[in-house]
Amino acid sequence: QLHLVESGGGWRQTGDSLRLSCLISGSTHDIWDMGWFRQAPGKEREFVAALSWSGRDRVYADSVKGRFTISKDSASSTVYLEMNNLKPEDTALYYCAARTEITLTIRDSQSYDDWGEGTQVTVSS
Repeated sequence: QLHLVESGGGWRQTGDSLRLSCLISGSTHDIWDMGWFRQAPGKEREFVAALSWSGRDRVYADSVKGRFTISKDSASSTVYLEMNNLKPEDTALYYCAARTEITLTIRDSQSYDDWGEGTQVTVSS
């Protein structure tokens, strides 16, 4: 089982940037994909971005495409979410997640096995 810890959240204004980090503890050899999800108050958790552990494939939600970038540093077992041109609608609790086998689509939160506790991002207008 993997242990994931997110960090880097905070308060920003519209148009600002922020980088989230997800530190992974445990055997990364079992990871197929890493994902970022977010949940705003009163809303369901939604897919943000995902990255295959090989680094070959990246997938983004339409709402963040062109503004957010997911990446990883294998040496430090860290996955990042670089967020640019932030908008108030990006305000949410952001989670990273890992999946160790391919079941549902990469965008489906139910296909992910391990989750962090989340880091809060707040964007004011």
